[in-house]
Amino acid sequence: MFSVYKKEVQSFFYTPFVYVVTALFMFLFTLMFNNALGNLSQATFYFTFPEIFYNGIFYFIFLIPILTMRTFADERKFGTEVLLMTSPVNVIQIIVGKYLANLTAFLFMLAGSAFFPIFTAIKGEVVVSQLACAYIGFFLWGAMFIAIGQLVSSFTESSIIAAVIGEIIMFVFIFIDDFSMTEFIAQYPTIQSFVYSFAAQPRFAYFSQGFIRLSDIVFFISAIIISLAWNYISIEKRRWKKG
Repeated sequence: MFSVYKKEVQSFFYTPFVYVVTALFMFLFTLMFNNALGNLSQATFYFTFPEIFYNGIFYFIFLIPILTMRTFADERKFGTEVLLMTSPVNVIQIIVGKYLANLTAFLFMLAGSAFFPIFTAIKGEVVVSQLACAYIGFFLWGAMFIAIGQLVSSFTESSIIAAVIGEIIMFVFIFIDDFSMTEFIAQYPTIQSFVYSFAAQPRFAYFSQGFIRLSDIVFFISAIIISLAWNYISIEKRRWKKG
């Protein structure tokens, strides 16, 4: 597994790819940070970043699919999938290794954003507990969509198609709570409750407000495990077809 992880990390950091995505991440974060400062009425910086992280999920849905779109799609496109599948590592190790590499790239992006709370702490005050909750929630949110994006990448050899489908799925998870509140769905409380249970945005909202609920952690971790399990089934099914 480590050999797969090492190969994937090198493909990220030995090329401009992850640095370009991180630059876009930092650009968006800077815009939101400056906007938050512009809304302050006091000379002292005093805010806890919940609004920045909450608004961030609506902007960063464009970055996660870009990060994951090449995970398996490029392996199929360039014919290296066969070499990967015949290597000494098994499918589970391949999937987990690639997933951990994607997470490493995501953590690299998050690390850059640490500049802003540090700057705020120097110039004003930061509520560390709420900031920590926001980071934990944002990491879990990103980790879930990385697993989903990696799964989507295993369905196609086109990284562009993988990115587009990933964007669509992320939009569904973010706005499904609004859909569940529509007048049509509200007529059927059981269906409404079932649809709402898949909503990721309200769960992240609690983290961004400084609250950690076990049910929300279980939701994100369960989504990650299920996505990786489907990823395994997808790869194994194709391997046996070729076999």
